[in-house]
Amino acid sequence: MQTGPAQPQMTSLFGNAVLSRVERLRINTIRRFTNKSRGEHLFGKGGTSIEFSDYRDYVPGDDVRFVDWNIFARLNRPYLKIYEQEEEMHVVVLIDASASMGFEGKLRLARQLGAAFGVMGLMGRERVSVYSFNATGVAPRCLPTCRGRVSVSKVFSHMEGIESGGDEPLEVGIEAFLKYHVGRGVAVILSDFLTFGDVKQAFNRIFSAGLELFAVQILSPLEIEPELVGDLRLVDSESETTLDVSNTRELMNIYHDYRLGLERELNSLCQRRGGRFVSVSSEDRLEWILFDLMRRRGWVK
Repeated sequence: MQTGPAQPQMTSLFGNAVLSRVERLRINTIRRFTNKSRGEHLFGKGGTSIEFSDYRDYVPGDDVRFVDWNIFARLNRPYLKIYEQEEEMHVVVLIDASASMGFEGKLRLARQLGAAFGVMGLMGRERVSVYSFNATGVAPRCLPTCRGRVSVSKVFSHMEGIESGGDEPLEVGIEAFLKYHVGRGVAVILSDFLTFGDVKQAFNRIFSAGLELFAVQILSPLEIEPELVGDLRLVDSESETTLDVSNTRELMNIYHDYRLGLERELNSLCQRRGGRFVSVSSEDRLEWILFDLMRRRGWVK
């Protein structure tokens, strides 16, 4: 039995079988948006639009043109027609490409997840842009806003070109990105979140900009379960500062308390702003994260 030639792989980030499944997923948002255009996200409002949805009580200030006068004639009470208004969502992918993300495959997983979210947005007829940051004082590397299936190759090419290096704190990179961004939607943040800065303030700025937080913490296996024995000298991959350690057991207890505390804090910060948070390992399979974990948690549908 003869078979045809295999389809060329669209990207080095993942295979065509994964891509085919990603194309059928959609980002499942909580917040509603006000950028009227051609996206797939529906928003109920009064006025001319795509499809009639329901009625609601008329309140002072509503446009009387959309009162159903037939119902008013029967009930002597005004009701306003509600329509399903098509809304366009802006999907923004933010990738932390500082030096710490180059450890044990963290950046590769970030690029894979970033590409997947980009494809979901494009296939959902949403606007998609990508920002990555690493070096302090350098403008974020940006893929300008794009739309449609024809832009999938642009997203892949941009993601494949992102490299780690530099000491840009996450919160500084977010502040820099907000100087360039316009539009409401979803901000997918892919980072290890290992920063001493004020992430709370950065999250507040994202929320105030009308962006729903989708925060993914990516840690390496050694960051989740370090293997430290004997006297050691620890070197910060970004600042190159050192720390000499002798009592590793006590250090591990402190470290795990901090790591789990950071995870709880990030989760709380996202939830209080109507967003989502998840922590994964860089050795977790992409397919499990996308098609199992994120589906169960309602990130995608």
